[in-house]
Amino acid sequence: MPIPQFHKFMLPVLQILGDEKIRTMPEIKKEVINKMGLTPENLAEMIPSRRKTRFDDRVEWAKTYLKKAGLVELPERGIIRITEAGKNTLKENLSDITLAYLEQYEGFSEFRTGTNNEPKKHGEIIDSEPHSTPEEALEYGYQEMRMKLADEILNTVKTCTPRFFEQLVIELLVKMGYGGNLKDAGSVLGQSGDGGVDGIIKEDKLGLDVIYIQAKRWDSTVGRPIVQAFVGALHGKRAKKGIMITTGTFSAEAKDYVQNIDSKIVLIDGRELTELMIDNNLGVSTISTFEIKRIDSDYFVEQ
Repeated sequence: MPIPQFHKFMLPVLQILGDEKIRTMPEIKKEVINKMGLTPENLAEMIPSRRKTRFDDRVEWAKTYLKKAGLVELPERGIIRITEAGKNTLKENLSDITLAYLEQYEGFSEFRTGTNNEPKKHGEIIDSEPHSTPEEALEYGYQEMRMKLADEILNTVKTCTPRFFEQLVIELLVKMGYGGNLKDAGSVLGQSGDGGVDGIIKEDKLGLDVIYIQAKRWDSTVGRPIVQAFVGALHGKRAKKGIMITTGTFSAEAKDYVQNIDSKIVLIDGRELTELMIDNNLGVSTISTFEIKRIDSDYFVEQ
């Protein structure tokens, strides 16, 4: 079972504090794990950026929302305890604390809307409970936009001429650090009788070794025979390093084959190609930048 939705963490946190003892967040998290019966698999789940676990993210947001509603307070740094409002909430014997429920509290409503408007009625702003924390939602949104961009790039690349595509591949590898500058990095062959090799790029700036490239705008799945032919072409040039790039996909047999030969062959399919183009700013431009910041606790440590 996946980890519960983040709003499901608010009631357990409040219930744990119901004995009126003060606790630290590490203590809260330990008790939440036991109370909710979370598994090692649940605790291993990461948010999209993989900077922290979903569990840590969701407990921290549960604390933030409860604090904004005035149900818990932080009397000292790192310490959390229940308030009178929190005790009254527990007396309601709720089965869940939802964001819609918290809208009755002015502090929470102001926090959610960024205004000093009157508190909203239950559900006036929130029609349904979100599955993600704000940080997760932002990252999911970013991933969705990135996937859409990748699809647009791949569709565009498929309309380019073979010659342009081969040059694109060389430019990408240069941006990834191969071969130094574009002029000296490598060459695009693409001529008849090239032995199945479309390009050559220096592995390093000094040109101590070269990598052979085959770049094809295939729409279908590339099977083992085509990969084997490329490896054979490398052997004919006494080369052992190659990159094979396609706008399509590679079959499982092709992937297994390159894992079991002496030559070092890297297979890059259409999806990975677009990801590399985005990461290395090739064929894309930045239109907006957002910074996510968090408090620097070390700054507030008094000497």
